Amino acid sequence: MANEETLKLIAESTKVAPPDSYRSASYLQSEAAYVEKYRASIEDPEGFWREIADELTWQHRENVIVTGDLPDFQFFPGSQINVAENCVDRHANHPLSRNKVALFFEGENGERRSVTYLQLQREVSKFANVLQSLGLQKGDVVSVYMQNLIETYVVLLACFRLGVIYNTVFAGFSAEALRERIVSSKAKAVICANGSYRRGKVLRLKEIVDEALECENDVEHVIVYRRVPELETPMTADRDHDYDTLMASASAECPVVPLDANDPGLLIFTSGTSGKPKGIVHAGGGFLIGTYAYTKYQLDLRPEDVYWNTADIGWLTSHIFVLVGGLALGTTTILYEGAIDYPHQGRLYEVMERYQVNKIFSAPTAFRMMLKYGLELAQKYDLSSLSLLVSVGEPLNPEAWQWMRKALGRGDVVINNTWGQTETGGTPLASIPGATAMKAGSCGVPFFGHQLEVVDNEGKPVPDGTPGYLIIRNPFPSLARDIFGDHDRYLRSYFAQVPGAYFTGDSAVRDTDGQFWVLGRVDDVINVSGHRISTMEMESSLINHPAVVEAAVVGQPDEVKGAVPVAFITLDKTFTANEELATELKQKIVSDIGSFARPERIHFVEAMPKTRSGKIIRRMLREIIQNGEVRGDVTGLEDSDILEKLLLDVTGQGNLV
Repeated sequence: MANEETLKLIAESTKVAPPDSYRSASYLQSEAAYVEKYRASIEDPEGFWREIADELTWQHRENVIVTGDLPDFQFFPGSQINVAENCVDRHANHPLSRNKVALFFEGENGERRSVTYLQLQREVSKFANVLQSLGLQKGDVVSVYMQNLIETYVVLLACFRLGVIYNTVFAGFSAEALRERIVSSKAKAVICANGSYRRGKVLRLKEIVDEALECENDVEHVIVYRRVPELETPMTADRDHDYDTLMASASAECPVVPLDANDPGLLIFTSGTSGKPKGIVHAGGGFLIGTYAYTKYQLDLRPEDVYWNTADIGWLTSHIFVLVGGLALGTTTILYEGAIDYPHQGRLYEVMERYQVNKIFSAPTAFRMMLKYGLELAQKYDLSSLSLLVSVGEPLNPEAWQWMRKALGRGDVVINNTWGQTETGGTPLASIPGATAMKAGSCGVPFFGHQLEVVDNEGKPVPDGTPGYLIIRNPFPSLARDIFGDHDRYLRSYFAQVPGAYFTGDSAVRDTDGQFWVLGRVDDVINVSGHRISTMEMESSLINHPAVVEAAVVGQPDEVKGAVPVAFITLDKTFTANEELATELKQKIVSDIGSFARPERIHFVEAMPKTRSGKIIRRMLREIIQNGEVRGDVTGLEDSDILEKLLLDVTGQGNLV
């Protein structure tokens, strides 16, 4: 789980206090305040969640806060709340915030737009009426295949307004990956952009949708927003509709639909170790309550902030901290389409300077990219407004942490390296920026109402400083309620390992100061630039090629991306290993999954290291590419003689230590 060097770093880590200038404006302003509020939230979790609920707008409110326990629980059963009302209407209907900018949009092609909360309310209501005119209603599922656009937010908030369950699909996914998610979710409609700008090129999204729908499916309607007006866009009669045409005739009045706080609100697919993506179901009301709390206390987010979360809307981070959490708190947010270092390496800084962003949230990959481009570039821009830098998606290495603080924040900012999952619907571990101390590489402290522990194989807590499995002992509102269409898999995946607790699948260490350090996955899922990719999904793609007999994919650490996939292949004897075949296999993964899953390298090997039961020992493959040798136990090998040859194939050294 962790090597000696990592454990030494954790043991010797030092605490860095938040600057006084930040502390004085924070919701919580001392470590003692955090400790007291956390203690109270654990002793009386209903009291904490009641306090959060009191800050939101309800259509009907019962006195019951929580019923049941893991894995079957409900928050505010019988109470009715609408996400869109809380994220849009309560700001649009208030005289002090109705004309406040909700979203600034920056296109990679230089286009700039903005929308106020009042304008957003009108657009959301109109699109909700569009959905109703097409027969969509509460409980129906739609798939949304769009990039970061104001229109994308309009679509998703309209779904929340009606109780239509949405499923966003990253606009970098291939037709096959999109098809899997459309079919698995039984989507009745697909909403897409016709194209997207990415590094100066136009991605033809509508054509990918058409290819994805070349199968048996439940889709009745495809709504197309023409993001690229001059792009020739194929339209299928009676099925395809133009977004702007539908909106032109829609009414701007649409009352919100009363929804139980535990009704399904959204689906988000995440990679699983079995290879088949899991459709994670989040309750709409529960998601709102949880994300509002995370965003308020972990980002100190306020209406006066100008905030930029660089996550793509295809990933849940954007839903947690922008679409729902950010808008519910009435802040002004930036949406950016495309690559944040295009058309020049300073584009991210340029946008931050233009809007005087004071809080930025991104993946460690982006911060490592900034480090790579150097201090001189950063110093060309006015970043003096920055007060908080937030990271999520994968472990943040101390070198990047130190650079962020000194280069971007002049040594006077708060850095909040958080931990969360698609399934948690938020970040159960993070700093409380004005209250708790920072540590380079740490994921901070448990959030209010969340009981986290590091345990051994038997589910018993391990001593501080000892690696173990990260679990959560109690329910919280934003925790996933199911896997769509497969409740047994939900129970097996998250609650079978440690009865009565949520098993995160991550390894971690809690240090002697009570801060948590998440070390990585304990299963075969790797993080590439913050994107979780199932190695099994990649292996399935490779094995479907006629040349491939066996395939194994492992992650190799990368200083910019966090990890990159490396594939090991044994070939059918009728095929010859060469660069052309390697390129063909890489392209197959790109076609089946997406370009971000492209293997960094492919190693053609004569045999795989296997157990006596025939399972490939991927741990040995990781050790070979990371260390150039196998250091761990080799007694379980079916054939120990293959290691010498495997090392020669991979490293060219042919020696085993």
